Amino acid sequence: MSGVTQEAMRGPSAWSVGDRELMAAFVARTNQCEFCTKAHSAVAQRAYSDGKTVSAVLSDLDTAALSEPLRATLLSLGKLTREHTVDADDMRAVFAAGASRQQIEDALAVCFSFNVIARLADAFGFAVPGPEAFEAGAKYLLARGYR
Repeated sequence: MSGVTQEAMRGPSAWSVGDRELMAAFVARTNQCEFCTKAHSAVAQRAYSDGKTVSAVLSDLDTAALSEPLRATLLSLGKLTREHTVDADDMRAVFAAGASRQQIEDALAVCFSFNVIARLADAFGFAVPGPEAFEAGAKYLLARGYR
């Protein structure tokens, strides 16, 4: 799983590392996984050098200041995570917002990874440490990735 996650999160992509970490945090939040939401929010904040964007997206995706391709992609990832399905109309909306086929495939890889990881984190009862631990983890993940 670490190889799949490494490729999804740090492999070549038109999405930035911050975008992909935001996707991970968003999927985790949709799954109500506190550990993963806090962990990937911290990484996204460091990657973007901006905590406001991450907080805004997790609070209200509809009003957050985001590019339309990213917003539409997050909406589709949220639906996929909640309902376990997307359809042609969902994908047409993401294309219409300006995302490429490769960006959609890359986002789906992030979604897959963090649907699995968030569920495992909850199943194994990952402890939720304080902010300092998430900050240290964020530095590590940005420097070393998911190997």
